[in-house]
This record gives sequence, structure tokens and C-alpha cells, in this order.
Amino acid sequence: MTSAGSKRSLESFVIVALLASVLSNPLSAQRGSNGDQSMGDLPTIEEKTDGMASLEGFLPLYWDAGLGQLWMEIPELDEEMIHFAGFGAGLGSNDIGLDRGALRGSRIVKFERVGRKILMVQPNYRFRANSDNPSETQAVRDAFARSILWSFTPAAETGGRVLVDLTDFLIRDATNAGQRMSPGTYQLDNSRSSVYMDMTNSFPTNTELEVELTFVQQSGGGGGRGGRGGGGFEGVGSVASTGEAASIRVHHSFVQLPDDDYEPRMFDPRSGYGSSSYQDYAVPLDEPMTQRFIRRHRLQKQDPSAAVSDPVEPIIYYLDPGAPEPIRSALLDGARWWNQAFEAAGYRDAFQVTLRPDSISSLDARYNVINWVHRSTRGWSTGGSVSDPRTGEIIKGVVTLGSLRVRQDYMIAEGLLSPYTEGDEETPEIAEWALARIRQLSAHEVGHTIGLGHNYYNSTAGRISVMDYPHPLVTLNGDGSLDHSQVYDVGIGDWDKAAVTFGYQDFIGGGDDEAALIKVLEDAWDNDVRYMSNQDVQTTPQADQWANGTDMADELDRMMDVRSVAMSRFGEAAIKNGMPMAT
Repeated sequence: MTSAGSKRSLESFVIVALLASVLSNPLSAQRGSNGDQSMGDLPTIEEKTDGMASLEGFLPLYWDAGLGQLWMEIPELDEEMIHFAGFGAGLGSNDIGLDRGALRGSRIVKFERVGRKILMVQPNYRFRANSDNPSETQAVRDAFARSILWSFTPAAETGGRVLVDLTDFLIRDATNAGQRMSPGTYQLDNSRSSVYMDMTNSFPTNTELEVELTFVQQSGGGGGRGGRGGGGFEGVGSVASTGEAASIRVHHSFVQLPDDDYEPRMFDPRSGYGSSSYQDYAVPLDEPMTQRFIRRHRLQKQDPSAAVSDPVEPIIYYLDPGAPEPIRSALLDGARWWNQAFEAAGYRDAFQVTLRPDSISSLDARYNVINWVHRSTRGWSTGGSVSDPRTGEIIKGVVTLGSLRVRQDYMIAEGLLSPYTEGDEETPEIAEWALARIRQLSAHEVGHTIGLGHNYYNSTAGRISVMDYPHPLVTLNGDGSLDHSQVYDVGIGDWDKAAVTFGYQDFIGGGDDEAALIKVLEDAWDNDVRYMSNQDVQTTPQADQWANGTDMADELDRMMDVRSVAMSRFGEAAIKNGMPMAT
């Protein structure tokens, strides 16, 4: 038995030993040399990852196949980069969304070390002070909240490099997909979710990550079909294998920031470009605080003094190889129209479109892509992009083309032309009608990804932009028959050329020539080649969607004449032999 006195002696010894340890290791030593925060007795990255599969690149990755864990090395803390997420494999519902290849925003992030935490931080670039005074800059930085997006626990360290477990960061509902699934309530089931290594890799300037996430319907959810006021709504159960659970793939990209050689271009509301903006609290009192630059790709001439020059690096788009012929060729043709606009801006072969190799993921941040996306019903096609929020530079363009639109256009042509007198005729003109529409659609959506908005202006110059919503142009011949030889326009429009010249023209010495840029727009407007978009449709008769001509009343009269001829022929001749009458 231990006596009370000896017990007190033991306690005193322990206390003295602890004090000695603390005094011999001051706070500065615990934090590491120069006050940096050491991780303590962590293993080296090499020790921790021994036996794992490694993927070298921008942010090196290590895959523990036995445990299903993905580890990421952060080579340099406090280094800013771009992060964005999207869908590697979608749901298939037009009403819900969640399409394959679709993106869900981008932001600048960095990793900071605070004690035993590695924080993923989003700086606030919406409010700035472009000033040489550090105190002025800091005052703005401290006035507006930044966002800490995630906290990692370091697992290993070698020098300034840190290793973190990325698995929990990836296996979560980062895109709020579960909230969009309906009817009923769907929640992520971590036990049915995993890292998808087939589309996970690291490259010199970007790291690509993908997971398969399973969302499970909660009790009382109604089976995932119908809902929202009618059976026409595509619930989860109408597109997934079962309404009980839906598994989709979510993709994350970390991308190295571009270098400082990009020159932001001034924004002009007449130009048709979307803008990247922020508030600058350091501008003089007589200048606007809101700073705006257009969103555009980086493009430079090899020889800025030449009227026409090859680019330093061309803009290249990659078409989804899943698009079948003859649709594939039509999509390539339409997207390539944009090279006409870049030629007008003084470039030779600056805009190129080719077929995407199977080895390239559509969500790889290095590539501009045109995705051919299937849904269970016809839906929108879209054009989006990832851009640097500091400058407006487009890093990646992403086009989503719904595959069912071309079939709807085919049926529209059948209904209007009623070509099946005998019921079994070959009708190449019907297919060409539909293909002409998706050539224009391809060009339209690509236009969004190079920075341009819709242009609905009714110009006396005719069809001036592929950024319009085009109505098929069908006229009457002298004998009263229908003429559809110019049903959709071919090639890029005059407005598109002016807009690309404004956005991408290269000037000797770099930077903007503001007077020259304004002259591009003024010359176009003087020729009635103007820009009016969504905000103008409700306020002026000079802008409308899905229409031809310049006078809406005159166009209505003309269309009624066309309709009268079409309706006089409409009947069984609109349907092939053997097809249901309800087609």
C-alpha cells in the first residue's frame, strides 16, 4: 500500500516535471522556427503515403484503395487558386436539372494553416481597394467578411508541404443536388457514396476529382414520380432506375491561377458582353466605385502590328464524341462559324473546334467543351464558363446541347411541310431543316461561352446575330407553295463580328485603345447593327424573340398567310406510313 506522504511526493514530482517541460519549450519553439505553426510529431508525407497509388500534378493525390480514401498534398499554403464543381454524370431530368457536364459556379480559394487545422478559405474579391497604401487595402479587407469553406486535419507534413484527407470534403452535397431532387425529400447516403477514380487525376496546372454520390428518398416521399401539379413533371423516379435512390457523379477542379499577362478589357453595355465587377473603395471621389470588365478568353496576336496575324495560342473547343452523325458534323460546322468573327477582328485560325478524345474529361479545367446531353424530355441548351473573378478572363467554356431539340425541329418541319403524299417518301429536306437549326444552336451557345449575351434586335440589316432566338423563316412562292430554302441563317452575323472585334481585337503595345473600341460599336450602330437583349424585350418593339422582320404587325400578317397554306395541307401527309396518328 502506498502511503499518503509518498503519494504527495509523486504528484509533486509530476508537476515539477511538467513545468520543466513547458519552460524548456517556449511557445515560439512549439510553433516552430520564425513563429510558424508546426504540426508537431506528424509523419512525413512519404511515410504516410507509402504503398498508396500516387498521381503527381498541381495538387498531388494519393489513393488508398484498401480504405477507399483519397489524400491530397498541398505543396504551398496561402497560394490562391480557382475551385469549381460540376456534374460528371447527371440525373436526366429536364425539370430538376443536374445535367452531365453542367457547372455550379467558380471561386478563388486558398489553404491556410491555423494550429491543427488547414482551412480552405474564399477571399472576398467583391470589395477591394486598388491602392499602394497597405492600410487602405487592409481596411477594406477587414470590412467585408471572407468565407471559410472547409477545415481539414493535417495527417502528414514534409517541409512546408501538408497532406490532408480529401474524402469527406468530396463525399458531401457540395452542389445542393439533394435539395433539388423531388418530389419528396432526398438525403445523401455516405455509405453508398465513393470516390470515382476513373475521372480523378492531377496535371501540372489543375487537379481533377470526382465522386459518385447516392441520394436516398426519405420515408413518405411519394415514390419520386409526378408532382408539382401534374404527371408531366419528371420526378427522380421517372429517370433514375428507381425513385428510392439516385446516384450521380460530382466533379471538383482545383486550377492554378493564370499569370499576370492578361489585360482586362473595358465594359460597355452596348457591346453585348457579360461583365465581371467589383467595388473599388480607393477610386477618386469623381469616379464610379463599380469597376467592370468584360468576360472573355485570353487571345493575343503573334504580330499585333499586322492586319491579320496568327494567334499566340488559339481558342480551341472540343465537341462531345457522343454526338452521332450527321448531327456531329452539323455541330462542328456551326461552332466553327465563330472563326469568321475572329478573322474580322484580325486573327487567322484563332478559333478552332475539333472532336474531343475519349481520354479527356468534359470537366477537365484545361479544355473548352461542347457537351451533347440527353434528358428524358426536351430541355434548354446553355452556354456557361469558368472565369477568373479578379479579371474576367474565361478559363473554361462549357456548352450543354440538349439532344432532343433536333428531333423536335424535325417534327416541326414535318408538320409544316406535310411531305408524305404517298407515305413512304425520302425527305432529305426535313433532315436538313433540323440540321440547319442545330448548326445555329451550336453557334449560339458557343457565343455565350466566349462572353456574349442574347441579341434580339430587329435590324433593317436582316439577320445580324446568331445570338438571337431564331424563328424558322418560311415564305410563299409566287405559286403559293412554301419556300424554306432560307429557313435558318448560315454563318456568323454582322453584329457577332463587331462584338468579337470589340472584345478580342489586339492593340500594339497591349492594353485597350478606348477610342478605337468605342468606334467599333458606334460604326455598327450607325449601320443599324445594334445590341438589345433580355432587358429590352419588354420595353421596345425593336427587340423580340422568335421572330423575323422589323415590324411585328407586318410579320404577323405574313405568318398568317404561311399558316393558312400549311393548314390547308395538314393531315395524314404529315405522318409516315406505319406511324401512330397521334404522332
